[in-house]
Amino acid sequence: MKSKGSCICTGAYSLFDCLTQNGVEHIFGYPGGAILPIYDELYHWEKESLIKHILVRHEQSAAHAADAYARSSNKVGVCFATSGPGATNLVTGIATAKMDSIPLVIITGQVARNFIGTDAFQETNIYGITLPIVKHSYTIKNPKEIPLVIMEAFFIAQNGRPGPVLIDIPKDIGLEELEPYNYIKYKNLYKKNYNTNLIVTKTLLIKTLFYLIQSYQPLLYLGGGVLRSNSGQFIHQLSRIFQIPVTTTLMGKSSFNEIDTLALGMLGMHGTAYANYAVSECDLLIVLGARFDDRVTGKLDEFACEAEVIHMDIDFKEISKNRYPQFSIIGDLKIIFQKIFRIIKNIQLNELLHTKNWLKRISKWKKNYPIVLKIYKNSEQKLTPQNIIYKINKTYPKAVYTTDVGQHQMWSAQLINAKPKHWLTSAGLGTMGFGLPSSIGAKVANPNKVVICISGDSSFQMSVQEFGTVSQYNLDIKMIILNNGWQGMVRQWQESFYGNRYSNSYMRNGMPNFEQIAAAYNINGINIFSSHLFHSEYLKLLMSSTNTLMVFHIIENENCYPMVAPGRSNSQMLGLKIDG
Repeated sequence: MKSKGSCICTGAYSLFDCLTQNGVEHIFGYPGGAILPIYDELYHWEKESLIKHILVRHEQSAAHAADAYARSSNKVGVCFATSGPGATNLVTGIATAKMDSIPLVIITGQVARNFIGTDAFQETNIYGITLPIVKHSYTIKNPKEIPLVIMEAFFIAQNGRPGPVLIDIPKDIGLEELEPYNYIKYKNLYKKNYNTNLIVTKTLLIKTLFYLIQSYQPLLYLGGGVLRSNSGQFIHQLSRIFQIPVTTTLMGKSSFNEIDTLALGMLGMHGTAYANYAVSECDLLIVLGARFDDRVTGKLDEFACEAEVIHMDIDFKEISKNRYPQFSIIGDLKIIFQKIFRIIKNIQLNELLHTKNWLKRISKWKKNYPIVLKIYKNSEQKLTPQNIIYKINKTYPKAVYTTDVGQHQMWSAQLINAKPKHWLTSAGLGTMGFGLPSSIGAKVANPNKVVICISGDSSFQMSVQEFGTVSQYNLDIKMIILNNGWQGMVRQWQESFYGNRYSNSYMRNGMPNFEQIAAAYNINGINIFSSHLFHSEYLKLLMSSTNTLMVFHIIENENCYPMVAPGRSNSQMLGLKIDG
């Protein structure tokens, strides 16, 4: 055992020793009574620069920041919270990570073992509360368990389908002294039936290639599993070899370069028209690391109804859950495609490809139904959200982008072309308040990259207190608020489907001056009301080297189109306009 941190070997010491053995460099959290023994030990480890703790202003933000830390790197995110309200405040962040398959290790303090079950002060059964939203859970009953539990937690969080793992540690466990212990080696877990590599048969791989060769109108449909498996480069090669167009989900965005001629952008409720038409008319749909989410499929029985479906995923529970495929392949996508390319090397393909006419049809759809950039004449001085997002992305094409949830999220998904793992958004749960804390996690993980948070006025108010974290650590984050004075997506639905009955979606009354709030936290801020400022002060502030808030006051009633109405097929989109 190495000499680190404090001199006495306690449960808390063992915890940090094992965290660092698993490569943990950053922890996001907030202290409290039941976790104080752990934070007291953390004091020594931080003092010796062995680990860095990022103090958030709300526990939910700790989970979101750790989540984004994991999304934008190849690491596991780690967060701390105390018992009771500290632990329950993590729930939304844990559910966000579970829905999007993000590897997290969540460590919560708990009342001492002799108080468990007595309704002691700040006692909650966080183990039971979070069972439906974690991949696995532990309650530590003896400090000797810590080395094995920590190693297992990191292994489980990132192997197979990734997800959050909770470890609940009673207060007295952190204080209890223990004898010297042995580290559990990562490779030894494979010997304990934790092996997640599933058999991929050569027969199924050859069958996949046979279907591809025979297809005239194939389509690749990419989900978040492509990013988690780091298999994007292989899929790009496959699309090139077979000339297959590619569409992505909100989670799969950034796994394929959307400037590529074979890229169709996002499909689904607010996807591109050409992606939705393509999925409606393809004859072969190859689904990679995606789960046929309702926002993607629209009316499920009309989704890719003319297509034969091949579904590849690491999680066998996703197969046939929403759509029955012709056949499926279970396993890590990267391993699957490595095996596919070994087979491709030995066959001749050039004369067997039939997608030329299919790509011509898609090209025509792209021309006729583009994503519209609304740009008003300078004399009208109107700020449009699409134009703002488009110009931000043009200014910083290599930035890490985080978003909140709502109209701004969908406009960003339509218009931003991001590099792999540079697009961070709450997709499955749709969590408002995710944007600012996720930008904190992204910046901590990527200190030398530009990080831009795009939010709406309603979402931003759900985590505005994290200005404090940005200010404390002087994090150079560009924060963009598209302010229309509404819960924008709620207003759009009320307009489209609820007879213009705007029930509690107007936010102008009681809205703060975000610039003044930012100033109170020593953050530069500016309100931008008209288009002529967009070219001067906007660019000057955006390119500055300090954290910056820009509030763009956009058109209030701007809607996000295309849009697939609930219960409709993807080919029945609202708001389409033929170009020209």
